[in-house]
Amino acid sequence: MTSLLSREGLERELRAIGERQYHDLHPFHKLLHGGKLKRGQVQAWALNRFYYQVCIPKKDLALMARMDDPALRRIWIQRVLDHDGFGESREREEGKVGGIERWLRLTDGLGLDRDYVTSLRGILPATRYAVDSYVNFVSGKSTLEAVASSLTELFAPAIHRERIAGFEAYYAFANDATLSYFRKRLDEAPRDVEFGLEYVLDNARTPEQQQQVIAALRHKAELLWAQLDALHHAYVSPGLIPPGTFVPDDMEPPVYAR
Repeated sequence: MTSLLSREGLERELRAIGERQYHDLHPFHKLLHGGKLKRGQVQAWALNRFYYQVCIPKKDLALMARMDDPALRRIWIQRVLDHDGFGESREREEGKVGGIERWLRLTDGLGLDRDYVTSLRGILPATRYAVDSYVNFVSGKSTLEAVASSLTELFAPAIHRERIAGFEAYYAFANDATLSYFRKRLDEAPRDVEFGLEYVLDNARTPEQQQQVIAALRHKAELLWAQLDALHHAYVSPGLIPPGTFVPDDMEPPVYAR
């Protein structure tokens, strides 16, 4: 791309990334949403995804630390509160419960011990590398590129609706508590992406900047896909669970010979 795109043209390029490579297309998600996974495989997904959930506020705070505009920081901090919540004294109000706590209600419902989940001991090495790469990307790139990387939220409501429907149809663990994270994101994600998309379209003013924001969103889509690649490889096929990581009760750990 060598010429400047219109706002509409840039938005089309960004949305096309989701159509081509958002992780709702991944075979692991097809299995998950279609009720084809065993309980232990769903546990592995929820356990690994928890690492992503706890790192999102770190990513957002790293970005905020480099924002010079107080007004922008005041808007962006809502994302941190959405995940971290407002503390025990205010979380008696259901709307003040953060996404991390809501995700733990999912892992509770799946029979995973909270202390084990929050220890992060069982996550796959590839999960750690992929999520850490996102935090590092946001920490090292421009504010514009970092905001652009958040635009996978353009595609999130559809995957949340599909997930809610699939879980309710196929899995016994589905209830108001275990699905509360996804239902809440149906409200939060559109709000976040409305601001983020406008910011990117307003501030990507040169062909180089437009290339950067497209690349940033593609990078985010790739790391989400990589997390599912790792889950599929470890817990579906060929089923090679790395040493020291979570082994479901309904799976046998592989034996690695020297």
